[in-house]
Amino acid sequence: MVINRTSLLTLEAYAKIRKSSKPEAIAHRRLRSVALGEHMTLQFEDEHTIRRQIQEMLHIEKIFDEGGIQSEIEAYAPLVPDGSNWKATMLLEYPDPHERKRELARLIGVEDRMFVEVEGHARVYAIADEDLERENAEKTSAVHFVRFEFNPAHKQAILAGAAVKLGCDHAHYPMHVQIGAETLACLAGDLQT
Repeated sequence: MVINRTSLLTLEAYAKIRKSSKPEAIAHRRLRSVALGEHMTLQFEDEHTIRRQIQEMLHIEKIFDEGGIQSEIEAYAPLVPDGSNWKATMLLEYPDPHERKRELARLIGVEDRMFVEVEGHARVYAIADEDLERENAEKTSAVHFVRFEFNPAHKQAILAGAAVKLGCDHAHYPMHVQIGAETLACLAGDLQT
């Protein structure tokens, strides 16, 4: 389903279901999230997570005019996977501000060292921050947007049930994890067109 003006709820309609639908939205987001060590989480986006994000922005900012609504759709719609990829919001989380400053300086380029490894296939490295640059010479950002673009063989293997790892081979954050079965089944759904 495509996100467009007619597929969104009005501010009034969304306000009525916002609280009651929140637990389901959180559970869906949790199912699509993969922690990579103690300080990094990838939240894999889909039509549901992005629709909720757009609705939240419209609600919080009280946007009801056509131009404003269209701007929010255009800002977030590119984060919906298109059947050949996974798209994710990558969060670097350091609660202590001093540690965060130090680690974000050490982790410059980390977004380009993210990978998905499908059993029996070469790693697929992330394409990061296609909308704008999120780091400078002093530090990387705590939030990045990444896309993992799969070739037909990767896609076929994932859909056939191959094991999949998410990882990072940055010198200061070497880490990988096996994506859990329930999360992987959910993410495989993003590859069905």
